[in-house]
Amino acid sequence: MEPARRLIESVFNKPSVFRNKEALYPEYVPSVLPHREHQIRQLAEIFRFLITNPGSISQRAVLVGGVGTGKTVTARAFGRELRSLARSRGVDLRYIHINCHRDRTLFEVVTEIARQIGAPVPSRGLSAQEIFIALMNYMDRENIYALITLDEFDYLVNVAGNDAIYFLVRIYDEYPDAVKRISYIFITRDVSALRRLDPATESYILKHVIRFEPYTSEELFDILKTRSQEAFHEGTISDDVIKYIADYEGIDKGGYGNARAALEVLLLAGEAADHDGSSRVTIDHVRKALSIVSPDVVIVNDMLVYLHLHELLLLKSIIRLLRRTGAAFVKIGDVEREYAQLCEEFGERPRRHTQVYEYVVNLRKMGILQTRVSGKGFRGRSTLISIGIGPLEALEKRIDELLKSVVGGRSHHEIPR
Repeated sequence: MEPARRLIESVFNKPSVFRNKEALYPEYVPSVLPHREHQIRQLAEIFRFLITNPGSISQRAVLVGGVGTGKTVTARAFGRELRSLARSRGVDLRYIHINCHRDRTLFEVVTEIARQIGAPVPSRGLSAQEIFIALMNYMDRENIYALITLDEFDYLVNVAGNDAIYFLVRIYDEYPDAVKRISYIFITRDVSALRRLDPATESYILKHVIRFEPYTSEELFDILKTRSQEAFHEGTISDDVIKYIADYEGIDKGGYGNARAALEVLLLAGEAADHDGSSRVTIDHVRKALSIVSPDVVIVNDMLVYLHLHELLLLKSIIRLLRRTGAAFVKIGDVEREYAQLCEEFGERPRRHTQVYEYVVNLRKMGILQTRVSGKGFRGRSTLISIGIGPLEALEKRIDELLKSVVGGRSHHEIPR
């Protein structure tokens, strides 16, 4: 038996495809945000006064969009750059980011603002309102300005209620002559979450709304490509692998357009490559990653038992081709030839093209296959087929088990590999 130290060192000394794994983490804020330039410009227009005329007004903006559409990372990147720009012009601007899923009461939010600013405000014995007033006085003495982002703002609205929100965002109504040192960015998935507020507060908050649409496959490719250049060693991941992930998640290809999910798949695929001792991230590593993050894997495994013999044979043929070629997609013509050969090995007569195509359509509807029409790089137009779930080896093993049970009386027959 190997000593524990040697086992640990053997893991530490393994080569890795990663150069900087942190570049794929959710909290990482890159220097470049592909396809969110428009939103950054909008934020700059709204908050330009923080640099050009600090203290003149208190401004607010609402960032609206689904999960993984770049709201949080855009706010953090904007806040970081705005603070740096302000300091270069002699303005002490602090960027404060608070997740209201964690800090969801007025007291928790106010004390967290004070903590991030570094204000020596006692948190015990004072109400949230008293702490906030003390914080404003401290900012006046120290000549500090703050841009505060309240992320997942709907949680604060639901828990703290209208009066608390009104106090936070309309504080300068009570002090009209005060220097306006605090401005806000609110992040929410849907503006309907703000309907719990009274109409005056809701309309005040919704003065500037910036929308974030789900990412297309092309947009996700650019994001993943940019991050992968930071995260991976050169030559360890190909554009085909990145495109496979982008196509899987792109809103235009039937996905959710979620960049966070796409980055997680990329991270897990890299970790799968390291686990296998591979010098490159392959599409099968991506399939392994998808089997972890996608709940569809369990559903698909349950569906397999209801497939007919020739549907199983067709699936096995597709898996064979994908594993042999290492490609993301294979042409239906190649699949039919592989399927015909496999039918011969099983002593079965292959179905005609029309029936095979119906199988493909049905398997796609079940979520087992992915299909698309060929584009650049292919002569003519052909149906391309892939399997998003994986790993393929495990999926083929399950199909082999089912084939054995389906052929029944032919238990002597070896399943072709």
